[in-house]
Amino acid sequence: MRRVCGHLLVAGFAGTSLPASMARALAAGERAGVILFRRNVPTDVLDVASLTRATAEAASRSGEPPIVAVDQEGGRVARLGPPVAGLPPALALGERGPAAVEAAGATLGSQLATLGFTTPLAPVLDIGTRADSPVIGDRAFGASAEAATRGALAFAAGLRAGGVFPCGKHFPGHGDTTADSHLELPVVEHERARLDAVELAPFRAAVAAGFEALMTAHVVYPALDPRAPATLSRAVATDLLRRELGFAGVLFSDDLEMKAIAARMRVEEAAVAAVRAGCDVVLLCAEDEEAPARAYDALVVEAERDAAFRARCEEAAARSVALRRRFPPRPARDRADLAARGLR
Repeated sequence: MRRVCGHLLVAGFAGTSLPASMARALAAGERAGVILFRRNVPTDVLDVASLTRATAEAASRSGEPPIVAVDQEGGRVARLGPPVAGLPPALALGERGPAAVEAAGATLGSQLATLGFTTPLAPVLDIGTRADSPVIGDRAFGASAEAATRGALAFAAGLRAGGVFPCGKHFPGHGDTTADSHLELPVVEHERARLDAVELAPFRAAVAAGFEALMTAHVVYPALDPRAPATLSRAVATDLLRRELGFAGVLFSDDLEMKAIAARMRVEEAAVAAVRAGCDVVLLCAEDEEAPARAYDALVVEAERDAAFRARCEEAAARSVALRRRFPPRPARDRADLAARGLR
């Protein structure tokens, strides 16, 4: 069970080099990969590629490639600076039309693949229905379901053509919240008919388009589940997304250390609850490596205790491994390779 549960966890770390503890966890198959933030990114792009290569080499000792993730949507959500393309916010990019959006996604995807990343955790599939949203706003490709869907699907196609996998977020829709889930737990009170017509429309289209991955929202939707946020809700993550919409890809949780979740339960409890609900990979993004270690141990203990949970972990692990094999990191090896692949 230890290796099975390792496939379910992507974690952050401190510093601009791979910590020995993280390298050991990757090599032992106790982590599915890493997520990098600005705190981790060296100034020189060759050093970025060296960091992702170290991650890939450590994971290779487990027999599987890692996820190497970064939040790189464009606009205000961009961890990497020049020479990586500085894209405008999705709302502005979407106004240029699908061809331009797809081209931008392809450029970004190619650059990220050159640096050894496997996903930018994009595009946003939320709809910018609330211009004063503290968390989405101009991160959405449009203020209508049609515009948001059109832009997000074009961007995803570009990313895929560039060599990284798209991860659409935040299911089932974060665009109409008045609270920021980094700080508190939002609630969206819309009736199911409104959710079907608006919030769910881009996700339904993404599923039909074969998105490889989606990410949950730490938001409560009483019409879907009056008690649990989507990340921890089987009614949302399994019954709605898997059974009703037909999603077959990898479901990522949003960061379980955001206060919408962390203020209500320990990370160990959250990791088990998210996987039980239907998440395949849980994100723990803080610098503290103790939290991922505790979450990992909790997953192992619960899988060994509960046969149904063990089966859920095995299902999630199979999806995680299949995705990582399709999109292994391929970082450039030297400056000549960087230049040949379009980065200087």
